[in-house]
Amino acid sequence: MSTTREDYPKDVFTSVREMYLMEALAKSFSFNNQKHKVNSLFGGKHTSRSRGRGLDFEEVRKYVKGDDIRNIDWKVTARTQRTHTREFTEEKEKPCLLVVDQSSAMFFGSEKRTKAVVAAELAALSAFRVAQEGDSVGGVIFGDQGIDFIAPRRGKKNVLRLLKSIEKRNHELKFADGSRYETLLSETFARIKNVVTHDFLVVVISDFHRYNPNVLKVIAQLSQHNDLMVAKVMDPLERDIPNTNFVVSDGVNQLTVKGSKSAFQHAFTNGYDEGVLNFKAQLRKFKIPLLTFNTVDTIQAQIQDQVIKK
Repeated sequence: MSTTREDYPKDVFTSVREMYLMEALAKSFSFNNQKHKVNSLFGGKHTSRSRGRGLDFEEVRKYVKGDDIRNIDWKVTARTQRTHTREFTEEKEKPCLLVVDQSSAMFFGSEKRTKAVVAAELAALSAFRVAQEGDSVGGVIFGDQGIDFIAPRRGKKNVLRLLKSIEKRNHELKFADGSRYETLLSETFARIKNVVTHDFLVVVISDFHRYNPNVLKVIAQLSQHNDLMVAKVMDPLERDIPNTNFVVSDGVNQLTVKGSKSAFQHAFTNGYDEGVLNFKAQLRKFKIPLLTFNTVDTIQAQIQDQVIKK
């Protein structure tokens, strides 16, 4: 039975149609600049020097034993009286694996969108950008009901498979209880370790709310032979308790919180900031870039603030 927009209200849940809006945004930005390491991560194919026949001429240098004699530059050799060879740049593919959190921890939003919707938008934006560069893209999408693996492949058809999987796990949040989160987390990263070998781009999108040291250990291990980027999604209410009374709910129970300026408020904010700083410090040890996104501002505004526009 097909779903309707009434069943899945915008900004609370997402859809393939809404994620497809990220395609136009992906075309408008370049991730190849050097303002931040993340810019080069989305650069698509990377290059390596090859002694054989490559795609682009790189330079002429002195011949060394083992070079392909077919690449000897006879004109330069005759002029210098020393054997020289031409070197080429060979293009190599950098497959991308998107790790997208659609668990119950992401089913929260205090003002505009849920964290799960923001994660879906970021995943769609990344997938379209990588596909536009001509590289293969796939993903591991995990939620309370299970884990989906989309093998990296080229083309928009695979992007569509990825978006459909995100939509499915996102809509399952209506029934999420969070009881299997730790198990799912372990299973997810165990699967990633089996898939990712080397020269991958791995983008992990989550709130990193309940990540244990073992998960960070796996992320660090993956970064040794791959490019990793972490996108942390947060909601303002996770950091700042408002000064007015407000109601929170888990979909079943409700609780009224009396907001007021107090030492507890400051301690709450400081505790959150300290946690983020510690997380950044852990990633910095392994030179893993961290981008942060909130549930209030548009993805376009936040991308423009953190990545150079074309």
